[in-house]
Amino acid sequence: MKGRLVLENGQIFTGTMIGRLTRGFGEVVFHTGMTGYQEILTDPSYAGQIVVMTYPLIGNYGINPEDFESRKAWLSGFVTAEACDEPSHWQSNQTLSDYLAEQGVVGLTGVDTRTIVRIIRDKGAMKGWILPDVENEPIQVGQLEFPETMKGHVDHVTTPAMYPASTNGNYHVVVVDFGVKSNIVQSVVNLGCKVTVVPARTSFETIQSLNPDGILLSNGPGDPMDCADVLPTIRKLAETYPLMGICLGHQLLSLAFGAKTGKMLFGHRGSNHPVKELASGRIWITSQNHGYAVLDGQIPDELEVTHINVNDGTIEGVRVKGLPVFSVQFHPEACPGPRDSELLFETFMQHMAEREGRHLVYAT
Repeated sequence: MKGRLVLENGQIFTGTMIGRLTRGFGEVVFHTGMTGYQEILTDPSYAGQIVVMTYPLIGNYGINPEDFESRKAWLSGFVTAEACDEPSHWQSNQTLSDYLAEQGVVGLTGVDTRTIVRIIRDKGAMKGWILPDVENEPIQVGQLEFPETMKGHVDHVTTPAMYPASTNGNYHVVVVDFGVKSNIVQSVVNLGCKVTVVPARTSFETIQSLNPDGILLSNGPGDPMDCADVLPTIRKLAETYPLMGICLGHQLLSLAFGAKTGKMLFGHRGSNHPVKELASGRIWITSQNHGYAVLDGQIPDELEVTHINVNDGTIEGVRVKGLPVFSVQFHPEACPGPRDSELLFETFMQHMAEREGRHLVYAT
C-alpha cells in the first residue's frame, strides 16, 4: 500500500507503507546512526515521535530478542529510504516490517529521507502524519490536526510499579525510571550493584525506605518541564545520596538546582556526536537522543559545566559543587566510542564507595 508523510508545513512525501497499515502522528525527527535501529525502536525516549533514519538501508540485520532496550516499541512511526525484507544475521528471527506490524507501529519506506532531513535542519523538528494513500485521494493539510506531541509521555513509559532488576550486589542503586533503557540498568548491574527500579514520581520517603547507596535518574521522552513536580524530590535526593543523571535525568537534575532548559531546533539523535570533557580536553564520541538541552548562560553558581558538544557548544554535562552528584546529556551505556564514557559509571561507583567509607568493590 502506498502511504504519505505529511508535515505540518504542508510538504508531502510519498512512499510504501510497512509495519501496521494505519495512521501515525508525532513529532518528526531524524537519527544519524548507521546501525542501532532496533534499539531506536524500543527506546522509550522516542515516545510520541516519528523517526526518520538518515542511513539509507535499514533492516538488513533483522530483529533479534537480544537487542531490545525495553519491553515494546514506543515511537509513533518509522521512515526509511529503503527497508530490507530479507535480513541476514545469525540472530535474526523477524523482519523490520513484521516487527513494526507486531508492535502496532506504522512505517514508510521508499521516501526521500535526505530532503526531509534538510527541511528539519533548516526549520526544526515539526509534527507530521503518516497516512495510507487511499485511491490517491488528495491530502488536505488544512483538514489535519497537529496537536502538541511531547506532553505526558513519561507517565506512559515509566514502570507502573517498583521492581528489582538485581537482588545482589555490593551497592544498592535506585533507578528512577523516566523511560529507562535496559542497557543502563544492565551497565549498573554489571558493576556489581543491586538495582531497584522505581516509577518516575516515587516520593523521597519511599526511595529513602529502600536504603540506597546511590540514585540514578534515567533517560526519558519529552520536555523536562513536564516533570517539574518531581524537581523538589530530585533536589532532596541529590543532597542526600550520590547521584548520576543521564539524558532527561541530566536536564531534571539541572532544573532542580536552578538551571533552565529549552527546546533545540532539531536536537541530537545519533551515535557519533563529539563531546569535550572540559577538565581534560579529551573528546568522546557519544550516543545521544534529545530535543531539549540545558541552556548556556543560565547556569547557577551551584552547578559547574563539565562537558560541551563540539559541534554546537551545547551543555553536555554538569556536576553539583561540593556534592557527589553529576549528570550527562549523552548515553554512557551505549559505548559508541566504543567505550569512551563507560568510566562515568565507575565514577558513580567511586562516589558510593566514598560515602560508605569503603574501598571500591566491583563485581567478580
